[in-house]
Amino acid sequence: MTDLTFVFFGGEPLAVPILVKLKEAGLLPSLIVCNPDRPAGRGQKLTPPPVKLWAEQEGIAVFQPTNYKDDVARSQLESQPWDLFVVVAYNFILPDWLLTLPKYGVLNVHPSLLPKLRGASPIRTAILENNPEDVGVTIMLMDKEMDHGPILEQEQFFVSEDNWPISGPVLDVLLADMGSELLAEVIPAWIAGELSPQEQTHEMATYCHKLTKEQGELMIDPFDLPAGEAGRHAWRVINAFAGIGDAFFKFDEKRVKIKKAEFLGGTLRLLRVIPEGKKETDFTDYLRSIAK
Repeated sequence: MTDLTFVFFGGEPLAVPILVKLKEAGLLPSLIVCNPDRPAGRGQKLTPPPVKLWAEQEGIAVFQPTNYKDDVARSQLESQPWDLFVVVAYNFILPDWLLTLPKYGVLNVHPSLLPKLRGASPIRTAILENNPEDVGVTIMLMDKEMDHGPILEQEQFFVSEDNWPISGPVLDVLLADMGSELLAEVIPAWIAGELSPQEQTHEMATYCHKLTKEQGELMIDPFDLPAGEAGRHAWRVINAFAGIGDAFFKFDEKRVKIKKAEFLGGTLRLLRVIPEGKKETDFTDYLRSIAK
C-alpha cells in the first residue's frame, strides 16, 4: 500500500516494535507524532524519545507537539489530506477535531481485550490484578471517549497458569509483536472496506489508571519472605512493576528496589536488589549487610 498516507502517533513501550513490524509489511507512515524531548538520567540531559530516534533513522518526518490547545498542532496536521491516523501508546488525549481529519478515521492499538481494562495501564494492571484472561490486543476505531470506539479486530494472548505472571517488559514485547501483526492485517482490510466495526459491550467495561509508585511497595520482612498466597501476590507486584520503577520494600526506613526475583516451591525468593543510596547487589549480600 505504497500510496497510503498515514500519520503514526506513538509512545513507549509499544510504538517502536510496532513500527518495525509495519515497515516489514510495507507500511511506513509519512509523519510520526511523538512526545517532546525530556530530561533524563542523572545529568537531566534533554533526551529524545526512542520513537523519534527510529523515525530519524528511517528518514521519516517527526512532529512533537507540547499540547493540542493552540493552533500549532492543528495547522501542522491540517496542512495536507491524510488517509489514516494510527495511535499506539500515545500519551496525549487527542481532541475531537483531530479524529475527523483522516479519510478512514483513527485506528488505535490497545493492549487489552476491550471493553476490559480501558485506560492507562492495561498490561501492568492485568498482571497486578491477576487477570490473564484480559490480556490481548484490540484494534479499534477511535471515537470521542476513552477506549470506547468500535472494534475492528482483537486477539487474545493465551498463557498457561504455570507461566503466569509474565514479567511486564516481556509482556510488553509479546503484545507489541501481536499488535503489530494484527495491525498490519487490519490496515489494508479496513481501507478496502472488508471490516465492519463492532460496537463494544459498554456495560462490561473495566478501567485501569496509571500505576503509582506506592502500589509497588511490598510489606515484607527480608529475613522472612512470604510464601503461599502472600508470596504469589508479591510475585505479581514484582512482575507488574518490573521496568517501570520496580517493586520495593522498606527496611530501617530505607527503600530497597527488587531487580530480580523468582517464585519457587510456593515461596518468594529475592535474587538481586538495589538498597537506597547503593549499587545493585545480590540479595544474600544485602542480608549480610543488615544482619544485626
